[in-house]
Amino acid sequence: MITPFRVLTLIACLAGGAALAATGGPAPSCPVHTLDRTRTLDPGNTQGRVTYVDFWASWCGPCAQSFPFMNELYGELHPKGVEIIAVNLDEEPDAAAEFLRRHPARFTVAADPKGQCPALYGVKAMPTSFLIDRHGTIRHMHLGFRNSDREQIRSELRALLEDR
Repeated sequence: MITPFRVLTLIACLAGGAALAATGGPAPSCPVHTLDRTRTLDPGNTQGRVTYVDFWASWCGPCAQSFPFMNELYGELHPKGVEIIAVNLDEEPDAAAEFLRRHPARFTVAADPKGQCPALYGVKAMPTSFLIDRHGTIRHMHLGFRNSDREQIRSELRALLEDR
C-alpha cells in the first residue's frame, strides 16, 4: 500500500526542476496502462474530447466519495464527449482491485504505481482532478473532493463541452 507521505515524497522527487502542469497550460503527456493492462492511454492526449483526469489511491477516503459522482458524470456526459480517466497510484494492484470491488467504476481506470503522471501534473492531494478542454489545455483543477464540489465540476464540464 502506498502511503500519503510516500506519494508526496515521490512527487517531489520526480518533479525535480520540471515545469508542472498548471491551469491554462497544456496537459502533460504521460502514457499509462489501464488497470487490466489491456491498453495504454495518455490522459494528456485526448484531443477532441473534454477529459476529466482524476488521480486517486485506495487509502483515500474522499476518493471513495468521488467514484459514485464520476459514475454519474460518465453516464450523463460521456455520450456528449466527456472522457473520464481515473489514474490509480497504489504500488500494489491488489489494493486498487479491492477498492474497485467496493466502488465499481464505469469509466476508464488506469494505473501509475511509479507516480510519473502525478509528478508531471503536480498532484499535492488525493484525489486531485484536472478538467482538460478539447485542445489539451488544463482549464480547471480540483484538490480533494467534497460532495459540495459536484455542481461546480458538472457546470465546468458542461461549459467545456459548449466551448469549441
